[in-house]
Amino acid sequence: MKRNLTALRLALLFSAAWLLGPMPAAAQTYRPVDGFPEETNRQIESFLNSTLPVKERKVAVFDCDGTLLGQVPYYLSDEAMYDYAKTRYEGRKDETSRGKWAICDRLIHGDNVGMLHTRLCIDFFSGLTPDELGNIGWRCFHEKFQRKFYPEMKQLLANLEAYGFEIWIVTASTELLYQRFVHEELGIPVDRILGVKSCVRNGIVTDEVVTPIPQDAGKAEVIQTFIKARPMIVGGNSRGDMEMLLESTGLRIVVNPDPVRPEKAMGGKTVAAFWENDPQAVIVRCNDVPEGDIEWTTGAYGVGGNMEHPKN
Repeated sequence: MKRNLTALRLALLFSAAWLLGPMPAAAQTYRPVDGFPEETNRQIESFLNSTLPVKERKVAVFDCDGTLLGQVPYYLSDEAMYDYAKTRYEGRKDETSRGKWAICDRLIHGDNVGMLHTRLCIDFFSGLTPDELGNIGWRCFHEKFQRKFYPEMKQLLANLEAYGFEIWIVTASTELLYQRFVHEELGIPVDRILGVKSCVRNGIVTDEVVTPIPQDAGKAEVIQTFIKARPMIVGGNSRGDMEMLLESTGLRIVVNPDPVRPEKAMGGKTVAAFWENDPQAVIVRCNDVPEGDIEWTTGAYGVGGNMEHPKN
Protein backbone atom coordinates (compact mmCIF):
# COMPACT_ATOMS: atom_id res chain seq x y z
CA MET A 1 0.00 0.00 0.00
CA LYS A 2 2.78 2.45 0.91
CA ARG A 3 4.51 1.67 -2.37
CA ASN A 4 1.31 2.50 -4.29
CA LEU A 5 0.89 5.81 -2.41
CA THR A 6 4.49 6.79 -3.19
CA ALA A 7 3.98 6.02 -6.86
CA LEU A 8 0.78 8.10 -6.88
CA ARG A 9 2.54 11.08 -5.28
CA LEU A 10 5.35 10.93 -7.87
CA ALA A 11 2.83 10.76 -10.70
CA LEU A 12 1.01 13.82 -9.34
CA LEU A 13 4.30 15.73 -9.01
CA PHE A 14 5.34 14.96 -12.59
CA SER A 15 1.88 15.95 -13.85
CA ALA A 16 2.06 19.27 -12.01
CA ALA A 17 5.55 19.96 -13.37
CA TRP A 18 4.38 19.24 -16.91
CA LEU A 19 1.37 21.54 -16.58
CA LEU A 20 3.28 24.41 -14.99
CA GLY A 21 6.28 24.22 -17.33
CA PRO A 22 9.85 25.02 -16.37
CA MET A 23 10.31 26.72 -13.03
CA PRO A 24 11.51 30.32 -13.42
CA ALA A 25 15.08 31.12 -12.48
CA ALA A 26 15.64 33.05 -9.28
CA ALA A 27 14.89 36.72 -9.87
CA GLN A 28 17.87 39.00 -10.14
CA THR A 29 18.34 41.21 -7.12
CA TYR A 30 20.29 44.45 -7.20
CA ARG A 31 22.85 44.84 -4.45
CA PRO A 32 23.41 48.54 -3.68
CA VAL A 33 26.96 49.65 -4.43
CA ASP A 34 28.76 50.80 -1.30
CA GLY A 35 29.93 54.34 -1.83
CA PHE A 36 27.37 55.29 -4.49
CA PRO A 37 24.70 57.79 -3.40
CA GLU A 38 21.25 56.36 -2.75
CA GLU A 39 19.81 58.15 -5.79
CA THR A 40 22.54 56.70 -8.03
CA ASN A 41 21.83 53.19 -6.76
CA ARG A 42 18.10 53.70 -7.37
CA GLN A 43 18.74 54.89 -10.92
CA ILE A 44 20.98 51.93 -11.76
CA GLU A 45 18.64 49.42 -10.09
CA SER A 46 15.64 50.80 -11.96
CA PHE A 47 17.43 50.51 -15.29
CA LEU A 48 18.68 46.98 -14.63
CA ASN A 49 15.20 45.85 -13.64
CA SER A 50 13.87 47.31 -16.89
CA THR A 51 16.22 44.98 -18.80
CA LEU A 52 14.83 41.79 -17.25
CA PRO A 53 12.44 41.02 -20.13
CA VAL A 54 15.18 41.53 -22.77
CA LYS A 55 15.93 38.30 -24.63
CA GLU A 56 18.74 39.43 -26.94
CA ARG A 57 22.35 40.03 -25.88
CA LYS A 58 22.76 42.52 -23.05
CA VAL A 59 26.14 44.15 -23.49
CA ALA A 60 28.04 46.50 -21.18
CA VAL A 61 31.33 48.10 -22.27
CA PHE A 62 33.84 49.83 -20.03
CA ASP A 63 37.06 51.72 -20.50
CA CYS A 64 39.80 50.54 -18.12
CA ASP A 65 42.23 53.28 -16.98
CA GLY A 66 40.42 55.90 -14.92
CA THR A 67 37.10 54.05 -15.23
CA LEU A 68 37.78 50.72 -13.50
CA LEU A 69 41.44 51.14 -12.58
CA GLY A 70 42.97 54.15 -10.87
CA GLN A 71 45.39 56.19 -12.97
CA VAL A 72 46.93 58.42 -10.31
CA PRO A 73 49.68 59.33 -10.37
CA TYR A 74 50.45 57.50 -13.66
CA TYR A 75 48.96 55.12 -16.21
CA LEU A 76 49.80 51.46 -15.72
CA SER A 77 50.66 51.13 -19.41
CA ASP A 78 53.30 53.86 -19.15
CA GLU A 79 54.73 52.61 -15.87
CA ALA A 80 55.01 49.04 -17.18
CA MET A 81 56.77 50.24 -20.32
CA TYR A 82 59.24 52.55 -18.59
CA ASP A 83 60.01 49.94 -15.93
CA TYR A 84 60.84 47.45 -18.67
CA ALA A 85 62.89 50.00 -20.62
CA LYS A 86 64.91 50.99 -17.56
CA THR A 87 65.73 47.36 -16.78
CA ARG A 88 66.39 46.12 -20.32
CA TYR A 89 67.46 49.02 -22.57
CA GLU A 90 68.59 52.21 -20.80
CA GLY A 91 72.31 52.86 -21.20
CA ARG A 92 73.00 49.81 -23.40
CA LYS A 93 74.79 50.18 -26.71
CA ASP A 94 73.46 47.28 -28.81
CA GLU A 95 71.25 48.16 -31.75
CA THR A 96 68.02 46.81 -30.24
CA SER A 97 68.50 48.66 -26.95
CA ARG A 98 69.33 51.93 -28.66
CA GLY A 99 66.29 51.62 -30.91
CA LYS A 100 63.90 50.80 -28.07
CA TRP A 101 65.28 53.56 -25.87
CA ALA A 102 64.87 56.05 -28.72
CA ILE A 103 61.15 55.16 -28.77
CA CYS A 104 60.96 55.73 -25.01
CA ASP A 105 62.68 59.08 -25.37
CA ARG A 106 60.07 60.20 -27.90
CA LEU A 107 57.28 59.04 -25.61
CA ILE A 108 58.77 60.76 -22.55
CA HIS A 109 58.82 64.09 -24.39
CA GLY A 110 55.50 63.70 -26.21
CA ASP A 111 51.76 63.49 -25.65
CA ASN A 112 50.90 60.44 -23.55
CA VAL A 113 47.30 60.08 -24.77
CA GLY A 114 47.45 60.76 -28.52
CA MET A 115 47.42 58.43 -31.51
CA LEU A 116 51.20 58.76 -31.99
CA HIS A 117 51.72 57.60 -28.40
CA THR A 118 49.51 54.58 -29.06
CA ARG A 119 51.47 53.56 -32.16
CA LEU A 120 54.86 54.12 -30.50
CA CYS A 121 53.85 51.80 -27.65
CA ILE A 122 53.17 49.08 -30.21
CA ASP A 123 56.60 49.74 -31.75
CA PHE A 124 58.23 49.48 -28.33
CA PHE A 125 56.67 46.13 -27.41
CA SER A 126 57.22 44.51 -30.81
CA GLY A 127 59.62 41.57 -30.80
CA LEU A 128 58.26 40.01 -27.60
CA THR A 129 56.05 36.95 -27.32
CA PRO A 130 52.43 37.43 -26.21
CA ASP A 131 53.23 35.73 -22.89
CA GLU A 132 56.23 38.00 -22.28
CA LEU A 133 54.09 41.07 -22.94
CA GLY A 134 51.29 39.81 -20.72
CA ASN A 135 53.77 39.13 -17.92
CA ILE A 136 55.11 42.70 -18.10
CA GLY A 137 51.64 44.10 -17.43
CA TRP A 138 50.85 41.47 -14.80
CA ARG A 139 54.08 42.19 -12.90
CA CYS A 140 53.55 45.96 -12.93
CA PHE A 141 49.97 45.52 -11.73
CA HIS A 142 50.97 43.34 -8.78
CA GLU A 143 53.91 45.54 -7.82
CA LYS A 144 52.27 48.96 -8.10
CA PHE A 145 48.55 48.87 -8.98
CA GLN A 146 47.06 45.92 -7.10
CA ARG A 147 44.87 48.12 -4.90
CA LYS A 148 43.87 50.49 -7.70
CA PHE A 149 40.76 48.78 -9.06
CA TYR A 150 37.83 50.79 -7.72
CA PRO A 151 35.76 48.66 -5.28
CA GLU A 152 32.58 50.50 -6.31
CA MET A 153 33.07 49.53 -9.94
CA LYS A 154 33.80 45.92 -9.01
CA GLN A 155 30.45 45.82 -7.20
CA LEU A 156 28.75 47.37 -10.21
CA LEU A 157 30.23 44.73 -12.53
CA ALA A 158 29.01 42.00 -10.17
CA ASN A 159 25.48 43.43 -10.43
CA LEU A 160 25.67 43.47 -14.22
CA GLU A 161 26.76 39.85 -14.29
CA ALA A 162 23.84 38.93 -12.01
CA TYR A 163 21.48 40.61 -14.49
CA GLY A 164 22.90 38.62 -17.39
CA PHE A 165 25.11 41.24 -19.04
CA GLU A 166 28.14 40.46 -21.18
CA ILE A 167 30.92 42.69 -19.84
CA TRP A 168 33.56 43.95 -22.27
CA ILE A 169 36.63 46.16 -21.80
CA VAL A 170 37.72 48.57 -24.53
CA THR A 171 41.00 50.33 -23.70
CA ALA A 172 43.44 52.50 -25.63
CA SER A 173 46.27 50.61 -23.95
CA THR A 174 48.13 47.69 -25.52
CA GLU A 175 45.76 44.72 -25.50
CA LEU A 176 48.26 41.97 -24.67
CA LEU A 177 49.73 44.10 -21.86
CA TYR A 178 46.35 44.28 -20.08
CA GLN A 179 44.56 41.03 -20.79
CA ARG A 180 46.20 38.79 -18.20
CA PHE A 181 45.90 40.98 -15.11
CA VAL A 182 42.44 42.32 -15.99
CA HIS A 183 41.15 38.78 -16.54
CA GLU A 184 42.65 37.52 -13.28
CA GLU A 185 41.40 40.49 -11.24
CA LEU A 186 37.89 40.92 -12.69
CA GLY A 187 37.14 37.49 -14.15
CA ILE A 188 36.26 38.93 -17.56
CA PRO A 189 37.08 36.47 -20.37
CA VAL A 190 40.31 37.34 -22.16
CA ASP A 191 38.58 37.59 -25.54
CA ARG A 192 36.32 40.33 -24.14
CA ILE A 193 39.29 42.52 -23.12
CA LEU A 194 39.99 44.61 -26.22
CA GLY A 195 42.83 47.09 -26.61
CA VAL A 196 45.31 48.21 -29.22
CA LYS A 197 46.02 45.07 -31.23
CA SER A 198 49.14 44.21 -33.17
CA CYS A 199 49.63 41.31 -35.52
CA VAL A 200 51.25 38.24 -33.95
CA ARG A 201 53.31 36.29 -36.48
CA ASN A 202 55.18 33.04 -35.77
CA GLY A 203 54.57 33.55 -32.06
CA ILE A 204 56.10 37.07 -32.01
CA VAL A 205 54.32 40.40 -31.51
CA THR A 206 54.95 42.63 -34.54
CA ASP A 207 54.69 46.40 -34.98
CA GLU A 208 51.75 46.01 -37.39
CA VAL A 209 48.74 47.68 -35.81
CA VAL A 210 45.36 46.04 -36.33
CA THR A 211 42.58 48.55 -36.97
CA PRO A 212 40.32 49.97 -35.72
CA ILE A 213 42.49 51.49 -33.01
CA PRO A 214 40.50 52.08 -29.79
CA GLN A 215 41.42 55.74 -29.45
CA ASP A 216 38.69 58.42 -29.36
CA ALA A 217 36.18 57.63 -32.16
CA GLY A 218 38.02 54.35 -32.73
CA LYS A 219 36.51 53.00 -29.51
CA ALA A 220 33.04 53.18 -31.02
CA GLU A 221 34.40 51.48 -34.15
CA VAL A 222 35.86 48.68 -32.00
CA ILE A 223 32.39 48.08 -30.53
CA GLN A 224 30.84 47.87 -33.98
CA THR A 225 33.67 45.78 -35.46
CA PHE A 226 34.43 43.25 -32.71
CA ILE A 227 31.54 43.25 -30.22
CA LYS A 228 28.85 43.58 -32.91
CA ALA A 229 26.07 44.77 -30.62
CA ARG A 230 24.90 48.16 -29.37
CA PRO A 231 25.74 48.25 -25.65
CA MET A 232 23.01 49.02 -23.17
CA ILE A 233 25.57 50.36 -20.68
CA VAL A 234 28.90 52.09 -21.35
CA GLY A 235 31.39 53.33 -18.76
CA GLY A 236 34.15 55.86 -19.33
CA ASN A 237 35.93 58.78 -17.73
CA SER A 238 37.59 61.03 -20.30
CA ARG A 239 37.18 62.86 -23.58
CA GLY A 240 38.66 59.76 -25.24
CA ASP A 241 35.55 57.81 -24.19
CA MET A 242 33.00 60.29 -25.58
CA GLU A 243 32.16 58.46 -28.81
CA MET A 244 32.04 55.11 -27.02
CA LEU A 245 29.71 56.50 -24.33
CA LEU A 246 27.41 57.84 -27.04
CA GLU A 247 27.05 54.29 -28.37
CA SER A 248 25.06 53.36 -25.27
CA THR A 249 21.34 52.80 -25.71
CA GLY A 250 20.80 52.97 -21.96
CA LEU A 251 23.06 54.18 -19.16
CA ARG A 252 26.33 56.08 -19.48
CA ILE A 253 28.46 55.62 -16.37
CA VAL A 254 30.91 58.53 -16.20
CA VAL A 255 33.63 58.12 -13.57
CA ASN A 256 35.53 61.08 -12.09
CA PRO A 257 34.98 63.40 -15.08
CA ASP A 258 37.44 66.29 -15.37
CA PRO A 259 35.76 69.56 -14.28
CA VAL A 260 38.65 71.81 -15.30
CA ARG A 261 39.99 71.41 -18.85
CA PRO A 262 37.79 72.43 -21.81
CA GLU A 263 37.67 69.89 -24.64
CA LYS A 264 37.33 71.05 -28.23
CA ALA A 265 35.58 67.82 -29.25
CA MET A 266 33.01 68.48 -26.52
CA GLY A 267 32.14 71.96 -27.78
CA GLY A 268 34.58 73.67 -25.44
CA LYS A 269 32.99 72.13 -22.36
CA THR A 270 34.81 70.15 -19.71
CA VAL A 271 34.09 66.42 -19.55
CA ALA A 272 32.04 66.99 -16.38
CA ALA A 273 29.98 69.79 -17.94
CA PHE A 274 29.40 67.83 -21.14
CA TRP A 275 27.71 64.94 -19.33
CA GLU A 276 26.06 66.58 -16.34
CA ASN A 277 22.85 67.44 -18.22
CA ASP A 278 22.62 64.19 -20.18
CA PRO A 279 19.62 62.25 -18.81
CA GLN A 280 21.32 58.94 -19.66
CA ALA A 281 24.54 59.84 -17.82
CA VAL A 282 25.23 58.70 -14.27
CA ILE A 283 28.24 60.50 -12.82
CA VAL A 284 30.01 58.58 -10.07
CA ARG A 285 33.02 59.33 -7.88
CA CYS A 286 35.78 56.89 -6.99
CA ASN A 287 38.85 57.59 -4.91
CA ASP A 288 41.92 57.98 -7.13
CA VAL A 289 44.89 59.41 -5.26
CA PRO A 290 48.54 58.40 -4.82
CA GLU A 291 48.97 55.74 -2.18
CA GLY A 292 51.84 53.79 -0.68
CA ASP A 293 55.57 54.32 -0.87
CA ILE A 294 56.08 53.49 -4.54
CA GLU A 295 59.01 54.51 -6.72
CA TRP A 296 57.41 55.62 -9.98
CA THR A 297 59.68 55.23 -12.99
CA THR A 298 57.31 57.34 -15.10
CA GLY A 299 57.77 60.26 -12.72
CA ALA A 300 61.53 59.75 -12.53
CA TYR A 301 61.67 60.34 -16.29
CA GLY A 302 59.81 63.62 -15.91
CA VAL A 303 56.44 62.59 -17.34
CA GLY A 304 53.60 64.65 -15.89
CA GLY A 305 51.14 62.95 -13.56
CA ASN A 306 47.36 62.61 -13.87
CA MET A 307 44.81 64.69 -11.99
CA GLU A 308 43.92 63.42 -8.53
CA HIS A 309 40.31 62.58 -7.69
CA PRO A 310 39.89 62.35 -3.91
CA LYS A 311 36.42 61.04 -3.16
CA ASN A 312 35.94 63.02 0.04
